[in-house]
Amino acid sequence: MRFLPDWESITVSVIGLGYVGSCVAAALTDQGIRVVGVDNDASLVAELTAGHCRFREPGLPDLLARGITSSRLSVTTDYDAVSSTDIVIVAVGTPVRPDGALVDTQLRGACEELARGIRPGQLVIFKSTVPVGTTRGLVAPLLESSGLSCGADFGLAFCPERLSEGVALSELRRFPIVIGGWCQDSVDAAAVFWQKSIGVDVVPCGSVEAAELVKLTNNWWVDHNIALANELAQVCARSGVDVLEVISAANSIPKGEGSVNVLLPSVGVGGSCLTKDPWMLWRSARELGVELRTIPVARTVNDSMPGFTVRLIVEELAKLGRSPETATIAVLGLAFKNDTGDLRATPVAPVVAALRQAGAQVRLYDPLVTAGETEKTFGSGQAESLREAVRDADCVAVLARHKQFDAVDFAEVRRAAAPSCVVVDGRAYYSRDMIDRLRELGFSYRGIGR
Repeated sequence: MRFLPDWESITVSVIGLGYVGSCVAAALTDQGIRVVGVDNDASLVAELTAGHCRFREPGLPDLLARGITSSRLSVTTDYDAVSSTDIVIVAVGTPVRPDGALVDTQLRGACEELARGIRPGQLVIFKSTVPVGTTRGLVAPLLESSGLSCGADFGLAFCPERLSEGVALSELRRFPIVIGGWCQDSVDAAAVFWQKSIGVDVVPCGSVEAAELVKLTNNWWVDHNIALANELAQVCARSGVDVLEVISAANSIPKGEGSVNVLLPSVGVGGSCLTKDPWMLWRSARELGVELRTIPVARTVNDSMPGFTVRLIVEELAKLGRSPETATIAVLGLAFKNDTGDLRATPVAPVVAALRQAGAQVRLYDPLVTAGETEKTFGSGQAESLREAVRDADCVAVLARHKQFDAVDFAEVRRAAAPSCVVVDGRAYYSRDMIDRLRELGFSYRGIGR
């Protein structure tokens, strides 16, 4: 097959060993494929070479370490190593400016480096999220500055990453891979590669632009859905009903080819994708002469949830006769998502900042986040233990419910906390039985829309 050599000797390079690139490299080496990882961050390369993984993704550290030990995975800062591989996968960061415009520094740098060493017959696959038209308008011309022609001398495909932190390796092995190719040969080669390497189904698209829009559409939908849930939660709070009960019942009917699927409300939306990808699409649409009005609305709703959570905490403290200036608040869970240690754009940060500005003493605790990461994002360290965090606390705010917190003995927390204490559920989604148990122990309880 054109752009795909003899499978028995196939080699792959992965450019960009961040979260996505590391997961892809690990999954491929786990299937026995020899992979060269390339990253400009010398400290990251040194850590991986030494067997250390800075990403807290279940199973990822072990897979990367096995890949290094078996020599199926090698990591370097030297792009020269890419030329000898058959498949090149690019997974560099693609941040955006406040107006949604792509900051193409990493993407452009990777393409320029590739152009210096790309060789005939290689297949280049891009996974980095980009505005529609980027592959055709930026990537291809940069690669063709090598003197080789896209689609004739080398293959080019766009296969967006669609992984969720905490379950990325599992999703990588079962989610269909979307493929948009420069030409049919590129699509065919990419399809065979993904099917034979990690055994997943593929979804071919008619153009690279269609594939670019798939990822943006996925995250547009998620952000809108969460915004709906967050506003519904505010209605439920005023109505005295449980938003989770409403959502569960609403989701019980089929609609179209699936079912109604309202997601869950929370303290806010964070991470590196949902907070930027909708704006990337909004900017792309504007440049095409289309004004997407729903994206700014959804983003405003979701960005408002940390403030909503702060007001909820203040209201509950007032019911206990406490003001923020005299209150001690224990924040359990600092990450933007349950069961991860990722603090990128975490909505917990503005909650903590606002509570401190109001005069509250705030103690932080998250077993998945290092002290250095906490200091960098929150400007202070963590409590030495959960017991220390909740000592004399007037409020225990569970803003990310990690599995480790399922073992928390709230009877012990009750003994350590202040005589009157409220549990605020920002992303724990406690069951009615658990809420009844908390109240039996003497806690007040308040959740987002509950």
